[in-house]
Amino acid sequence: MLNRVSRAALIAAWLAGSGTAAAVTAEEAVKLKTTLTPLGAERAGNAAGTIPPWEGGLTKVPKPGEVSGNLFTDKPIASITSANLSQYADKLAEGTLAMFKKYQDYRIDIYKTQRTAAAPQWVYDNTFRNATSARVTQGGMSISNVYGGIPFPIPKSGAEAMWNHLLAYAGSASRFQFRVWLVSPEGKRVLASEAVSERQLPYYDHEGSLEKFDGTLSLIRTLQTAPAFKAGEQVLVREPVDQVGVGRQAWQYLVGQRRVRRAPGIGYDTPNFSASGAINFDEVNMFNGALDRYEWKLLGKKEIYIPYNRNKQFLAQDSQALTPNFVNPDVARWELHRVWVVEANVANGKRHVFQKRRFYLDEDTWGVMLAEAYDAQGRLWRYSENVPFAAGDPGQGWAGEVHYNMLDGSYVSNFIMVEPFKTVTKKPDTYFAPEALAGSGAR
Repeated sequence: MLNRVSRAALIAAWLAGSGTAAAVTAEEAVKLKTTLTPLGAERAGNAAGTIPPWEGGLTKVPKPGEVSGNLFTDKPIASITSANLSQYADKLAEGTLAMFKKYQDYRIDIYKTQRTAAAPQWVYDNTFRNATSARVTQGGMSISNVYGGIPFPIPKSGAEAMWNHLLAYAGSASRFQFRVWLVSPEGKRVLASEAVSERQLPYYDHEGSLEKFDGTLSLIRTLQTAPAFKAGEQVLVREPVDQVGVGRQAWQYLVGQRRVRRAPGIGYDTPNFSASGAINFDEVNMFNGALDRYEWKLLGKKEIYIPYNRNKQFLAQDSQALTPNFVNPDVARWELHRVWVVEANVANGKRHVFQKRRFYLDEDTWGVMLAEAYDAQGRLWRYSENVPFAAGDPGQGWAGEVHYNMLDGSYVSNFIMVEPFKTVTKKPDTYFAPEALAGSGAR
């Protein structure tokens, strides 16, 4: 018979081999009701007073769940240019600094920090429960015992922090119509696609529960409306929480073939056809999909200037927002916030066109606000900015981003809205079934 020491050693070895890690203790979780916000950010402001305390976020707006352009009318408190860059360099991400180096006329306007992040009470309650029940499995590649909230509000690893981004709250169901523009190094705009996107998150169904949850994180259905030769094409993605055991399921409807087919290539570093291949599928929403091609490291937290409350940019017209080389600084809002920094390096035996990536996650929402991607030679290849907006519910949301190709000087914008983001009532699950695509895809 095994003695206690041997039995304990075997159990420890089994846990290590299974890749299962425990969540935080009950004593740690209590911080979510005292020194931390319900989603895990520091409740207090910073010592300098340049980051205010969180006081509940933005909950009262004219139309909850919709982007309004009149929420922020304040003026910039500072502008960073190449001339005064040294004064602010310690508060800028590497990618942001690279933009100043590449473009002498690049500018970012700094505004007073507004901690607008908010979520419904039931999301806070679920997050509190997740804090002590959530588990990472498969070496961090999958998770279990989570539902309806941030899974790891007090993260202990890079993988846990990225799961917080993947499961960040941005409403339960939404719809928006957007354009993807390619802007050449010479400043010429080319329309890659226009589409209507409908997203539903069973993980955030407030009528559901952990016991009823079937493991489906999100349902996304996108209908192409332009250019003409793409009109009518559709893509359907069913995203599970278990990215390893179940994995993403995707379908594509092609009008010319009049049939729905599986699309296993939608993911990772496959070129995204909606952006004419200028970005990869896993760059959408700053990062999406499985974590298994990288080793993830949590580098800690720091204060930097990030995109925030960009209602003005989100509602700007194409011609106003998209200027040569970069998005028009006049519509882009930057604020000082605390971010978690996560670095990803390609795992042994895996491949990806980006050898290393770095992500900057807003502590209040867990959304990735800035990202950098490096090639095999260590050169900064892609620098990406989120376009977060304040909408009441969700208190801070996002539905687009801009990706700068730092090697050739072009950039991709997929935040230009034809029909702005708005939260909607949920549709039946059958609406997000592959059989439903063919019936609505005719030109």
